[in-house]
Amino acid sequence: MEDDMSTFRELGVPQQLAAALEKRGIKEPTPIQEAFIPAAGGGENLVGAAPTGTGKTFAYLLPSLARIDMNLRAVQLLILAPTHELAVQIADAARTLVQAVELPLTVQALIGGANIKRQIEGLKKKPQIVTGSAARILELSRMGKLRLSDVQILVLDEFDRLLGKQLADDVRAVIRLLPQNRQALLLSATAPTAAIRAADGLFAPRIIRVEDAQTTCENYYHRAAFRDKIKAVQKLTRRLPIRRGIVFVGRGFDAERAVEKLRYEGIRAVSLLGQERRDRRRAALDAIRAGRAELLIATDLAARGLDIEDVDYVVNVDLPEDVRTYRHRAGRTARAGKAGAVVTLADDKEMERLKALAARMELELKTLPAE
Repeated sequence: MEDDMSTFRELGVPQQLAAALEKRGIKEPTPIQEAFIPAAGGGENLVGAAPTGTGKTFAYLLPSLARIDMNLRAVQLLILAPTHELAVQIADAARTLVQAVELPLTVQALIGGANIKRQIEGLKKKPQIVTGSAARILELSRMGKLRLSDVQILVLDEFDRLLGKQLADDVRAVIRLLPQNRQALLLSATAPTAAIRAADGLFAPRIIRVEDAQTTCENYYHRAAFRDKIKAVQKLTRRLPIRRGIVFVGRGFDAERAVEKLRYEGIRAVSLLGQERRDRRRAALDAIRAGRAELLIATDLAARGLDIEDVDYVVNVDLPEDVRTYRHRAGRTARAGKAGAVVTLADDKEMERLKALAARMELELKTLPAE
């Protein structure tokens, strides 16, 4: 370890948690963890903005777990997420840490679309950590099944979406149920001006921003007529060494038909679409993570914030609408210093928009090498 690198212990992470991380091969904090953990441990209201895949979940979980009163059987850490899948992913990460150090803590995920009676049974265990969607948390609170008066730390993961038009009313309603002296930790891969303004009005947080680190992500384009794009995905899957890829499609794209075509050609594809049942979405994530599928066909809404390890290729079937969308999609690959590539399919009309997008990002966009 280099002399100028902090250790988790130097950041104030308890020895038990630091040892648990080391067993998982996590020995050095990432830049966002190095900046965020000490400030969060000190009780400040914070915004953390850092690229996807840089360890933001542990940046808030580690200092938060250290501050929970083990003897108080009440919700003390409340984590809100914009999608059900992200809420479950965070709950899994929290359970992994808790179990690794044998802490007497209970974690409960509360999301819409899941069996509410089962969630009510889970709340009878008096969890200290709750992750979930604002709407379900409000519902359970109004039913008298969930008390939030002991919450000490509120986390808004992907806060730019949580404070956007669709979710802000429910999120604000949850905030009104919490103690006034609770801490607020807000994190996102991007922190646009409107989201910062909303956060400032609610919490007056200090902003910690970590710029994009050097990655080994290559950015390519491939010309394909719109009607031929799924055929192009099929050919690219055979041509490129794709072990685990995510294919982004727009909401207007017939993704289910695309999956059918790919499967017909012998490609192991699954879909992650907002309109699908929660159990189908979970099964798709399990398949891609376990290697039973090689392609995940997804919309931006469904795939936002998900942590899928070792994604080596991202394919844009539909052109990203803006810089922010491109970065979120690209952030699914080349995570934690690993190599990855983004391939954008574009017809003749889309090429000009793609070049303009690349220019705004100062991105070197290359054509795929010849077969």
